[in-house]
Amino acid sequence: MNDRDWKEFLDVAVEAARMAGRILADWSQRFTALEKSPSDFVTEADLESQRAIFEYIRQRYPDHQFVGEEGTQRPATGSPYRWIVDPLDGTSNYVHGFPFYAVSIGLEHTGRLVVGVIFDPTREEMFTASFGGGAFLNGRPIQPTCTDELGRALVVASLPVKVDASHRAVQDFLRVLPRAQHLQRTGSAALNLAYVACGRIDAYWSRSLHCWDMAAGVLLVEEAGGRVTQCNGRPIDLSVPDLLASNGSAIHEQLRELLG
Repeated sequence: MNDRDWKEFLDVAVEAARMAGRILADWSQRFTALEKSPSDFVTEADLESQRAIFEYIRQRYPDHQFVGEEGTQRPATGSPYRWIVDPLDGTSNYVHGFPFYAVSIGLEHTGRLVVGVIFDPTREEMFTASFGGGAFLNGRPIQPTCTDELGRALVVASLPVKVDASHRAVQDFLRVLPRAQHLQRTGSAALNLAYVACGRIDAYWSRSLHCWDMAAGVLLVEEAGGRVTQCNGRPIDLSVPDLLASNGSAIHEQLRELLG
């Protein structure tokens, strides 16, 4: 298959993401937050967004596999396609009215990521990628930065909820903090990856991700020309909650040495 074969799936993912974005906007002023675990919320918005995505995809591809953050799953059906969906990445931001969250939709074919869409409804920014077809923001090609020194880099990290100072993630953060020019924590893995892809940040890492947090974003970074591995440099594996994404420069190895 070549990149043109993925266009139909990409168009479906884009439409599903826009539909979910409208749902999030509609619910943003009227949802009730329910605590899923300490500092980790699930809302009516999450659930309604995922239902809409699932139904939209199911109507078009009833045999495809589907896995979503909020529990909707269509397990092995014999189809080589698997949709991987986070209907609201950055739920805590959304709950608090902090406008940094997104819809993330990825598609695998025989285990290979072939389509990735991340939609930020607050900025009307649609990040798209297809295998062999490049990466785009609202239809325009994107690429990572050229920064090659950690001391000049803007780096973002994800930390698990409710961790103390002894947790490995906190120790990683403190290890990188004096070495990077800037180190941030934003609350949305999907947007962090999209921002690596389009050159707004130089690198991002996390050890606490699920497949739906990173599927679309991994393809975006790779198709934009960046690099994605596990923190120790091993090949990325969506079943392993460990990711290091960068612009592909020497920064990647500098971070790997600090984190590996």
